[in-house]
Amino acid sequence: MQYIFILLIGTLLSGCAAPGSLSDYLDSGAPKVQEAPLKDALASVPELDGKKITIAVYSFADKTGQRKPADNIANLSSAVTQGSEVWVIQALHEIGNRSWFEVVERVGMENLVRERQLIRNTRQVYEKELPNGPTPLKPMVFAGLILEGGIVGYDANVAVGGAGARWLGIGVQTEYRVDTVTVVMRLVSVSTGKVLMSIAVEKSIASVRSGTDVFKFLDMGTKLIEAETGYSSNEPVNYAVRAAIEAAVIELVCEGEKRKFWKFKG
Repeated sequence: MQYIFILLIGTLLSGCAAPGSLSDYLDSGAPKVQEAPLKDALASVPELDGKKITIAVYSFADKTGQRKPADNIANLSSAVTQGSEVWVIQALHEIGNRSWFEVVERVGMENLVRERQLIRNTRQVYEKELPNGPTPLKPMVFAGLILEGGIVGYDANVAVGGAGARWLGIGVQTEYRVDTVTVVMRLVSVSTGKVLMSIAVEKSIASVRSGTDVFKFLDMGTKLIEAETGYSSNEPVNYAVRAAIEAAVIELVCEGEKRKFWKFKG
């Protein structure tokens, strides 16, 4: 009878652990192309009525100063990504079926200028005998707008809670935690230096942990059985940051239409 009870407990725990098994979480191991969290929302924005707007993104920095949580040690790893400008540029490209913005390179400006200088020097050496002299480089495109901003907040444990129950030595419990990340984005006119718009977006980051445990005496002696299983799920911080950035870009475009900076097509 004791062995039957142990077998039943093992079956119960394995069934509870199934959603959290590593084989269910991992696939074949092949890398995946990451889609935008708000892909459909970006595509659903109406197209721009007119020519694409040239815009520059110099940086989109982490201004939180937050580090990843760690116990009893100093952790130098940041809580949020230090390269979030890539998501800003991607969102500007994708919004409204790629009809809105022409993004010019500014993040790697030093490398771009160096490469252009290399081309210019090479042409002066090897094309100096051409009838019209070295082939001139085309002028760089300048932007009428600059997009500034950054990640300004990362608040941990904004909400913490859970629930649990135990009956005849068998217990289940669920715990959750909510963090938030805040992104601020502003649009600046190059010709006047005015801040045309400023948008703030907050995104929640949810973490959930579920577990099952068994504590059971098999008889009045010293024999007992104790088992425990659990599963936790954490929303990736990078995914949340990207979603907040994409939401801010969408809000920026919609707010600009309300203020008559541009018009939607149709």
